[in-house]
Amino acid sequence: MHLSDILTHLGEERANYFNAVAPPIIQTSNFAFPNLKAFRKAFEDEMDAHLYSRGNNPTVKILRQKIAALENAEDALVFGSGSGAIANAVIANVKAGDHIVCVKSPYSWTQHLISNLLARFGVEHTFVDGKDTSAIESAIKDNTTVLYLESPNSATLEIQDLSACADIAKKHNLVSIIDATYASPLYQRPLDLGIDISVQTCSKYLNGHSDIVAGAISSSKAMIRKIFNTEYMTLGGIISAQDAAMIIRGLRTLEIRLERSSESALLIAQRLARHPKIAAVHHPHLPSYPQYELAKKQMKKCGGLFSFYLKAEAIEDVERFFHKLQRFLLAVSWGGHESLLLPYCAFYGIPGREDTTVPWNMIRIYIGLEDPEWLWEDLEQALEVL
Repeated sequence: MHLSDILTHLGEERANYFNAVAPPIIQTSNFAFPNLKAFRKAFEDEMDAHLYSRGNNPTVKILRQKIAALENAEDALVFGSGSGAIANAVIANVKAGDHIVCVKSPYSWTQHLISNLLARFGVEHTFVDGKDTSAIESAIKDNTTVLYLESPNSATLEIQDLSACADIAKKHNLVSIIDATYASPLYQRPLDLGIDISVQTCSKYLNGHSDIVAGAISSSKAMIRKIFNTEYMTLGGIISAQDAAMIIRGLRTLEIRLERSSESALLIAQRLARHPKIAAVHHPHLPSYPQYELAKKQMKKCGGLFSFYLKAEAIEDVERFFHKLQRFLLAVSWGGHESLLLPYCAFYGIPGREDTTVPWNMIRIYIGLEDPEWLWEDLEQALEVL
């Protein structure tokens, strides 16, 4: 299906709602039935029937169809957050006594899910270097059921060979799951490379305006139904019809937003890589990136997120750099219209918390939709303080 058809028309049965160009927001918790026969039939399959909005809301269903098509998946589910989507995907495929192999240093709440929450219920885990497929396979045990990937990592940007990982998972009868938010479904399609479940944080590129929190799981119909019938309906971490409509609106401009962000980020990454006050730049589509060939093979483009390291003598030097900036917001997340910086020196010296293992001179940068020359001017003048 053509991308324009997915973003503009798929799932939008306009004849059913007065030929309105924008789909309606079905803001209801409940649905009524004309007779007992119809009511009884709805209980046969809550995934397809409109019985209660915790299960199947018409506005959310439109979004599910679009996300599934973007991922080239058979079906999708949408959740109230990206961490909710991750948790549902993992929990649906483990039980007490099982073992998870996960790439090291994943998203912090993924780490918490695996290391703390699931460990309380007897689920074991091993964190491995995802760049090394032999290390991944060596970590698999007789009780391993899930291989969890994150490619690229959203901080230090390591990637995994997804085709090779999919082959390993199939060989050992594991469910392979990936957090593929970094590149979005437009620039990386893990299911096409053999991965079983792709997770997206819709708060990022899919919505694109930094005004909702949501997540999605895309997979086979059998896997989506399995998750729907257990974790999705039981835990109830759903998205509202209003937020679903906002993501649908955001999808209209997904292609042009990603193109702008990706091109601008690559331009700024190239300039930073040549700057004398920069120690290193980690952008998967720079030739200096250690996994450049693999990145070019499995990702069309990279979007707007990358990281770089300042040549700095002390944390105070990094702090002076940030105090000089005027055109970037200091914030977490990414994927919206606004450009952001996340300094890892901020994670040092927090009372009651251990310092992060990420070097204090590393900075994660997201390039949004502003003029890249205007942003570069700001970075260049701030670098003068070093």
